[in-house]
Amino acid sequence: MKRYFVIIVTVLGVAAFGASRARTMAAGGTIDGSVKSASGAVADAVVYIVQAPGMSAPAGPAQMDQRSMKFSPHVLPITAGTTVNFLNSDATQHNVFSPDNEKYNLGTWPQGQTQTHAYTKCAKAPCVYVQLCRIHPEMEAYVVVLQNPFFAVTDSNGAFHIGNVPPGTYSLAVWAEKGKAAPKPVTTDGVKPSVVDFTIAK
Repeated sequence: MKRYFVIIVTVLGVAAFGASRARTMAAGGTIDGSVKSASGAVADAVVYIVQAPGMSAPAGPAQMDQRSMKFSPHVLPITAGTTVNFLNSDATQHNVFSPDNEKYNLGTWPQGQTQTHAYTKCAKAPCVYVQLCRIHPEMEAYVVVLQNPFFAVTDSNGAFHIGNVPPGTYSLAVWAEKGKAAPKPVTTDGVKPSVVDFTIAK
């Protein structure tokens, strides 16, 4: 009799855990969509929720590499307060500087070494910092500082997916290197995906 009791309790416990997990998964909504222009899909655009309540400090640093004479990734969205590690993976010296906002020059360093910058001075997101190299002027990338972690970068087809968004109504915006689009309202309910598409223009 005791054995059956243990089995019943175990099954009920697993069922309760499964129900709790399902509720947790349903608590966060998703936003899907695309970004395009007159010429087609727009890759490397940042789609983001403008303002979300109750945001905490960043969990850890982000990284932007210098590899094959390019910054990687080309566009790096982060939350305000994040430290970015700039790694040099090339067999040549690189420099990192930005003329935007508070401006900075991290100096020049060889392969395998890293310099850092903490993005703590963004007064009103989004704060966009172009990343440049004084040694190789053809190199260019962007760090986009945002208020919250609900953002995504579009892929080569212009598609994006933002997950685990708390239920609510928000303003969804897009930043793109070459174009603009007006923000759009979006509501997430944790049950069905929300779909928002943007068309950017100069």
